Amino acid sequence: MGEAPAKMRLLLVDDQQLMLQALRVFIENEDDLEVVGEASDGIVAIQQARALQPDVVVMDLQMPRMDGVEATRQLLETVPDVKVVAVTAFYSQEYVIPALKAGASGYLVKDSSPADIIAGIRAAVAGEFVVSPQVTEILVRSVVDHPEADLRETSSAEELGLTDREMDVVRLLCEGCSNREIAQQLHLAEPTVKSHIGRIMAKLGVRDRVQIVIAAYRLGLAEL
Repeated sequence: MGEAPAKMRLLLVDDQQLMLQALRVFIENEDDLEVVGEASDGIVAIQQARALQPDVVVMDLQMPRMDGVEATRQLLETVPDVKVVAVTAFYSQEYVIPALKAGASGYLVKDSSPADIIAGIRAAVAGEFVVSPQVTEILVRSVVDHPEADLRETSSAEELGLTDREMDVVRLLCEGCSNREIAQQLHLAEPTVKSHIGRIMAKLGVRDRVQIVIAAYRLGLAEL
């Protein structure tokens, strides 16, 4: 028999002990995940990340001594290969935009289901960028409501060269679906979904799935 695949190693960062315990419980129920450390503020999080070299840091944003945004920025300067997934109760623009600019690979709200948080962690490790639907709307509004957005023009899928199947993928991305969920709903293999997303990014001239969603709203391919 071959060796079991290595588990994804997680560092949990939150100043609420109850949240840390809850995260640990449902994460360690997964065969491919393990918690290797915990921290209750950003300063300790950076120290722990340097020492433990986790694959993913699950980061709260509002904490004493150093908040999660600054911790994310400093952590990625010194441990650039780690993925940071923000899991927080706050999802206004004042939290979302700075966290993503600091380099977070995902942004999930704390009332997400355990399954959604687990999916977000796995997606981050796979190089995907996942945010909760509420956060997607914040990002879309931050762009669409900007004065420069008045310059946008409505375009059709045909004008953009998007196929019917690619539009199906765009609509599901706008609903906040992960690659796995898109694959299940459209009865496709996950690699096929990734290929569709790659072609959509090329056609829309964007670099990630969140920008696909923003472009879809700006171009009139979807409505808030």
